[in-house]
Amino acid sequence: MPEGLANVSYLGAIILFILALGGLSHQETARRGNVCGIAGMLIALLATIWGAVEGNWALLVAGLVAGGAVGFLLARRVQMTQMPELVAILHSLVGLAAVLVGFATFLDFEGAHHFTDAEKTIHDIEIYLGILIGAVTFSGSVIAFGKLSGKIGGKPLTLPARHWLNLGLLILAIAVGVMFVRQSGAEEGGGLTPLIIMTVIALVFGVHMVMAIGGADMPVVVSMLNSY
Repeated sequence: MPEGLANVSYLGAIILFILALGGLSHQETARRGNVCGIAGMLIALLATIWGAVEGNWALLVAGLVAGGAVGFLLARRVQMTQMPELVAILHSLVGLAAVLVGFATFLDFEGAHHFTDAEKTIHDIEIYLGILIGAVTFSGSVIAFGKLSGKIGGKPLTLPARHWLNLGLLILAIAVGVMFVRQSGAEEGGGLTPLIIMTVIALVFGVHMVMAIGGADMPVVVSMLNSY
């Protein structure tokens, strides 16, 4: 696909996503907003696939069909009152995808060869933050789904000094991030251990953060996690 056409496609997808958010904010326009969101995602997917993928089309199409079929069947079976549960479990997969893409990008040593100095540092920070946010979103969304579906008790889990625990996990994640950037810049493949440690920290943080919130507030939690 020509670069100009790809850029126009991405711009159109962005506009449709904005229209989708506006439409979904009101019950009267929710259907139109949903259609805009579907159209925007379809355009973005097609533009990305057409412009970036070389070979392996059969595997890619199989994944798209399988994922689309699962999403369609789940959405057909769920009642409107269960929609927050569906959004939570589907968004957990978005977080998991972000984690997997982050690790795949980090392990793509050939693709990272053209990054040097400041570019390499920015690239590493982007990978680190992507995996961090993705892991928090994944574990937090799974807990939110469990509370909304009744599989996990709705009572808040209030551990002693829980705010200090959250702060400690955040500081630890930052310290491990500094270690990751230094090791990644020092040698090819360096930094994998800090990256794995941070992923575990982020997963624990997501679980603890959502477990401390009551089941009645889970729809708000799901919206917050979606913003990530």
